[in-house]
Amino acid sequence: MLTGRRAVDKNRPNGEHNLVEWARPVLGERRLLFQIIDPRLEGHFSVKGAQKAAQLAAQCLSRDPKVRPMMSEVVQALKPLQNLKDMAITSYHFQVVRVDRTMSMPNSKNGTQTQLASLSKKGQPMRILSSPNGQHGSPYHHYIKSPKPKHG
Repeated sequence: MLTGRRAVDKNRPNGEHNLVEWARPVLGERRLLFQIIDPRLEGHFSVKGAQKAAQLAAQCLSRDPKVRPMMSEVVQALKPLQNLKDMAITSYHFQVVRVDRTMSMPNSKNGTQTQLASLSKKGQPMRILSSPNGQHGSPYHHYIKSPKPKHG
């Protein structure tokens, strides 16, 4: 439910074929949880609901069968989550993950790529330009901030 992925998907990159093996380490980490949430949700989900669902999923995946909840308990735990209203799209942490997922967008005007690599303090993406061939000698200097648009 959280990831939107199939249990086994051989079309995914190595290390991501098996959903349980890929997601299990992240389910207990609140700060990493946004990385596995289905991007097609586009932030339209409850943060608290996702965290509680992840905790529940972690219990279900416990290696000790005695710790795993019964399905009736899973249903009861999930029911109230559908009424939560704290949407992730308004969360700073979600915005950071969303920017990280937006690796690059081609800019047809000048052949450069616009990359959304970080957020300003107000949560707005900062545009960063990089040259396709990396004009600078150091790999750490190939990002330069784009000029601010002129308001007129």
